[in-house]
Amino acid sequence: MKVEVWSDFVCPFCYIGKRRLEQALEQFEHGSEVEVSYRSFQLQPDAKKNTGLTMHQVLAAKLGVPYEQAKAMNAQVAEQAKQVGLDYHMDTMIPTNTFDAHRLAYYAQDQGKMKEFMERVLKAYFTDSLDIGDHATLARLAEEVGLDANAALDVLSSEQYSPAIALDRAEANAIGIRGVPFFVVDDKYAISGAQPGQVFLETLSQAWAEAHPKFIEVTSSESGGDGGYCADGVCEVPLAGEQQDR
Repeated sequence: MKVEVWSDFVCPFCYIGKRRLEQALEQFEHGSEVEVSYRSFQLQPDAKKNTGLTMHQVLAAKLGVPYEQAKAMNAQVAEQAKQVGLDYHMDTMIPTNTFDAHRLAYYAQDQGKMKEFMERVLKAYFTDSLDIGDHATLARLAEEVGLDANAALDVLSSEQYSPAIALDRAEANAIGIRGVPFFVVDDKYAISGAQPGQVFLETLSQAWAEAHPKFIEVTSSESGGDGGYCADGVCEVPLAGEQQDR
């Protein structure tokens, strides 16, 4: 069974939703058999780098609310993050463009390290207050999860993996994704937002049951054949030598 996760590195609910999915998988009896993959979804493709603005200022401008109100809203999000074991430092986050981070995530995927890279970059942004739009920072984070830093810089200095981001954007539009996190389970069930863990667990269980139907054998005392190979309405292939003995 597979789960595709559409997310953006600067989306606070994406990290919370990721953690809730992971916690649900730990409780799910077939969790080790579920393949989780990540797709890119930029909330602000035109976001600038090196703006010098705080997360509170960005949110206030985006929603058209006073600074203090934006700060209070961010504090509420940080409290939700704390409930799933995440430590958000909203005051010192560095808002930036995530295009290059998403491109490097696809490089990490080709190297078998996408899950580790996704986790490290999310932590770098929300907890460590690092600039994930900076190439040197991204290369260092890639190296921390076992990737080659110089190869990462080569990717970042090129247009490599840009088509993958464009493809993700087109597919998201096609299936009607307007916000993230967005989870697609077995190409059939969709979960929008950082829903409670129980929602993930119930959806995983339902999808698994449909993909792995159980068969119940019904037997009867009436014989459906000669009592040899077709007893109880079930015809069996005779073992070697049985037919000669009969």
